[in-house]
This record gives sequence, C-alpha cells and structure tokens, in this order.
Amino acid sequence: MTSAQAPQPQPGQQPNAQPIGQPTGERASIGLTAVIVAVTREVPRVLVVRRLTHDLATPQQQASGDWDALPFGPFAPERHRTLEQGLRRWVTELTGLPLGYVEQLYTFGDRYRDLREVDGDARVVSVGYIALTREAPLSGSGAAEWHDWYSYFPWEDWRDGRPAMIARTLLPALEHWAEHDPDLAAARRDRVHTTFSRDDDAWDYERVLERYELLYEAGLVAEAPRDRAVLARLAQNGKLPADVAGLWSGPVQPEALAATGIPMAQDNRRILAAALGRVRGKLKYRPVVFDLLPPQFTLFQLQRLVEALSGVRLHKQNFRRLLIAGGLVEPTGALEVRTGGRPAELYRFRREILRERAAAGVGLPTIRITE
Repeated sequence: MTSAQAPQPQPGQQPNAQPIGQPTGERASIGLTAVIVAVTREVPRVLVVRRLTHDLATPQQQASGDWDALPFGPFAPERHRTLEQGLRRWVTELTGLPLGYVEQLYTFGDRYRDLREVDGDARVVSVGYIALTREAPLSGSGAAEWHDWYSYFPWEDWRDGRPAMIARTLLPALEHWAEHDPDLAAARRDRVHTTFSRDDDAWDYERVLERYELLYEAGLVAEAPRDRAVLARLAQNGKLPADVAGLWSGPVQPEALAATGIPMAQDNRRILAAALGRVRGKLKYRPVVFDLLPPQFTLFQLQRLVEALSGVRLHKQNFRRLLIAGGLVEPTGALEVRTGGRPAELYRFRREILRERAAAGVGLPTIRITE
C-alpha cells in the first residue's frame, strides 16, 4: 500500500550544522518539528503554538506571532542524545504534553523555507515527526492550542460531500492560473485535473500534499504572496536562482486567497499537509487509529474517527465486517452506558494482530460520499 507522496527535495539541500545569524555558505541549522494529532468529538485536531523563544524562532514568533506554527525547536547535539529525544523535550517545554509513540515524517530543507536565508542567515533544515494522541490540557511556554486541521485544508473534508468551494472557487482560480502562461498551460491543466478532479470517484484522499503545493504554486494560499514579497527583493537584484524563480509567477486572486484556510508560519502548512497525507495512507495498513481511542470503544466511535481522519464517509456494514473478519477488534462483553436508546457493544483493539500480520490497517471499504 502507498501513503501520501513525500515532498520532493529542492536543489541545494545541505543538512549540516550552522547556527542562525551566520553566513550560510553550504551549511544549515537543524530543527525538529512535531505534527501532533488528536480527534475530539469527530473533529481531527492539530496542536499549534503561537510563541517560540529559542534561537531559531523569528522575531514575530518570539513576540507571540500572528501565524500558527507547529511545535518546533533546534536540535542541540550537546543536550539531545537523539533527534527524537530533542523533539520530545521541545514539545514538553512548549506544550506541557508528554508524547507517546512518534514517527519520523520527512526532512524539510528547501531553499528559503526560512525567509531569513534571503538576508544571509543559514538555511534551516527541519526533521518532521508525527505523533497521534488523545487531546489533553496544555501548558508550557508556547501558548499552545488545539485547532481543527480542516481549518487549514477546508477542501479536504468530504464527509458531507464534495466541498462547494472546490467548484465555486478553487477550480476556476486554478484554471485561470493554468492559462496565465501559454507555454505551461497544458502541463498545468493536467496537474489541476489530477489533483482536483471534477470526477468525485477520482478524488485521491491521500494526495493532500500535492493539492496544497499546487495551490501554493498558483498563489492561492496566503503563504504564497507573503513569501513572494520577500523573495521579490532577490529577483529585483537578479539574485533569485532559476530553480526558485519559476515558482513565483501568476495572477493575484483575492477571492481564492480568502477561501483557502488559515495560513501558517514558514512552510508549516506544507509540513502539516504531508503529515495528513501520511496518516490517511497509513489507515489502510497500520492500526494507527487505535492510539486515538480509549481502551474500550464502540464500532460507531471507531468508524467516525476513521471518517474524521480520511475526510470521507464509509459504508457502515462493510466497514464493520472488515474490522471483525480481519481480527482487528474483539468484543469486551460490556455495553456502553447511554441515557437513552439501545446500548452499544464495547470493543477493544486486538493487539495480537501486530504479530499475526504485517499489514493491519482498518481500510476504507466502499467509500460513499453523500451529497
């Protein structure tokens, strides 16, 4: 099974060590970024911070910035025995949340992902991690908050059918962008039709990153004009590298910008898109959802959680049939206590499945998108 396509590295990635504020040369600072996911009352939530005080934080972040950011901190070899240990320490310091299982996502090191590089600072290469947990109270120094992850990607939630914004706003804006450059129009149209297909059955729920990157390149998310304004300084001086310059063209379309979700600091929304695609891909072959549930749960709760993560509705009978036939869950013999209605049977995750099968995901049987 495949998961979301990993972000493609750009030319010039050199993940060596160099503190921020010194000439960049061929070296870089190393940071650690956490995508921490919970699902609460059928809402998938991601943990963000509004204040960072370490050396890699921007001046805006140190003063409680206007842009949501993922928990992030520098890797300190003298204090952190491993990258993961460093990540855990930063997350605890910023949010007060102790992490359980974490998994490395990808290393993000594109040129100018931290725009201070334009002024000669070192490139910041960040190693991304995903953690799944249950929502808990927060503390720490980062002014942390739980946010609905579909507030960052409103086009990804299909639980009530195809979002109207796709046909009303996104596709017209993308098609306008595609035609803006006649030499690239055919290739751009192909990308638009592949990622934002007009055919509901062709929608690939794992291609979250590709969709976000297309919107960014087309200038349809707020991070794009923000970054373009800074990089324009290089272009005016003839210093913008050719491999970067090609990404910064296209018409300004304010209506689309207003509809494409909450922006994030630096390339954090790109990192979040990669994580969402990874989680969705893993649903089919790893039992990741059980980290988000209490020890005992109903099949209805489990289905709603999978739907929240995948962004689509599932066929109830087929979903339950696959769960039980696949040996993923087993009844506890107890019933859920309700104030009214028929009590539902409680189940638990059957951990023996991890020894019995290499691939033990819940799957997404017979997806049914309701209008």
